[in-house]
Amino acid sequence: MSEKILYLECNSGISGDMTVAALLDLGASKEVLTEALKSLPLTGYSIEIKEVYKSGIRACDFNVILDSAHENHDHDMEYLHGASPAYDSPAPHHHHHHDARNLNDIAQIIMAGQLTDGARTLALKIFRILAQAEAQVHGKSIEEIHFHEVGAVDSIVDITAAAVCLDNLHPDQIVISALTDGIGQIRCQHGVIPVPVPAVAAIASNERLTLKIRNVEGELVTPTGAAIAAAFRTESSLPDCFEILRTGFGAGKRTYTGASGLLRAMLLKSSASEDHDTILSLETNIDDCTGEALSFTLQQLMKEGALDAFCIPIYMKKNRPAYLLKVLCQPDDRTKMEAIIFRNTTTIGIRFQEMHRTKLDRRIVAVETPWGMADVKCCTYGSETYYYPENDSVKQLAVLNKIGFSAMYGMIQSYTREKVL
Repeated sequence: MSEKILYLECNSGISGDMTVAALLDLGASKEVLTEALKSLPLTGYSIEIKEVYKSGIRACDFNVILDSAHENHDHDMEYLHGASPAYDSPAPHHHHHHDARNLNDIAQIIMAGQLTDGARTLALKIFRILAQAEAQVHGKSIEEIHFHEVGAVDSIVDITAAAVCLDNLHPDQIVISALTDGIGQIRCQHGVIPVPVPAVAAIASNERLTLKIRNVEGELVTPTGAAIAAAFRTESSLPDCFEILRTGFGAGKRTYTGASGLLRAMLLKSSASEDHDTILSLETNIDDCTGEALSFTLQQLMKEGALDAFCIPIYMKKNRPAYLLKVLCQPDDRTKMEAIIFRNTTTIGIRFQEMHRTKLDRRIVAVETPWGMADVKCCTYGSETYYYPENDSVKQLAVLNKIGFSAMYGMIQSYTREKVL
C-alpha cells in the first residue's frame, strides 16, 4: 500500500521558522497559513515570506518580524555569541508582563483562532511538549510556570504556523531524522547555557528523540524545533523503497560555519510491497465442549469477520485432552468475537494480545488457462511476484480435466507465472 510520507532531514538542526519555511516550500498553502494567523488574537508582529539562497540553494524564508516591544534577540548573533563584557550579564527584560503567558493563556489564543481541528490539536500538543520541558528545566510545575520561551509572540506564531502547514499537507506518515545540534554555549534571558540547551535535552529525553552532535559552535536545534519534531513524528525510520514526489528547503536565520542552515523537507511515496498493521490474537483452553459445538463456533467466527480461527489439540491439568481455540481478528472486532465464543462454547475466560503483522501486497487475477478459467492470488515482495492458485479453482479444474489436485495446482501456477506479467 503506497502512502504519502513527510521526511524532515535535520542535518543542520531544526527551528520553528525553518520548519514552517520548509513546509511552505514543499507546497503548503501560503493563503491558508496567512488567514489562520490573522484569526489569532495576537499582536506585536508581522510575517514575511520570501525566497533566499543559502550555499547556492534556493530556499524559503519565513520571518516573524517583532515590534520593538517584543524583540527577543533570537537572531542576534552578536548577542547570542558575543564576547564583549557588555553581554556577560543576563539579558535585559524585553517583554511586557502580559507576554509571560502560561500554557492556559496560549491555549485560549489558539482556541480563539479559526484553525482546523487537526491544526489546533497539533499546535496544542507542541506547546504541551515544550511546556513540560521548560517546567522540568526550571523546577516548577506546568501550572505554576510563566516563561517567555513559550509565551513569546514569535513562538506562538511559529508553532501555530507549523501546525497549520502540516495539517494542510496532510501526510500519512512523518519521519524525522536525527536532530543535529552543535556544541559550546549560548546566551538566553537567564544567562549563559550549554548547547544542546537544557530544554532541547529534556524534550529529547522525554520524547525519545535521537540527537547527533556536530563540531559546530552554536545552537542548531531550538526548543521550539525539538518540540515540533517530537509532535510531528509518527514513524522512526524511512521505508526501504520510496519515490521522491517533492522537495522543499527552509532557511534558518543564524549563520554557523560548518552548517548549511537549511532544513530539507521531502514528500515521499512508499513503493514498498509489504504493508504493516496490528491485529489481535484471542485464545482460550476448552476441555468440556463437544466437537460439534467447536465446529459451529469456528464457522460463526469466520462468518462474522475473523481473519482466521482454528483449534489445536492440547493436554490440560490432570492430563485431560482439550483444545486451544485461537482467533485472529481486527482490534475493533474483539467484542464481537468474544461474544461468539462465550455464547457457543463452555469457556469462562478468553486471553487476548496485540500482534504486529507484515502483509504482502496481493490481488486476485482471473487467468484463462488451457484447462479453464482460474482465480490466482498474486503476491508481490520487492521485485518478486508469487502466484498461488485459489483452492476452489484448482478443485473445479482438476475434476473437469480429470487431473490430480497437486498436478493441476502446479500446471496453473506455471502457466500463470509465464503468461501474467
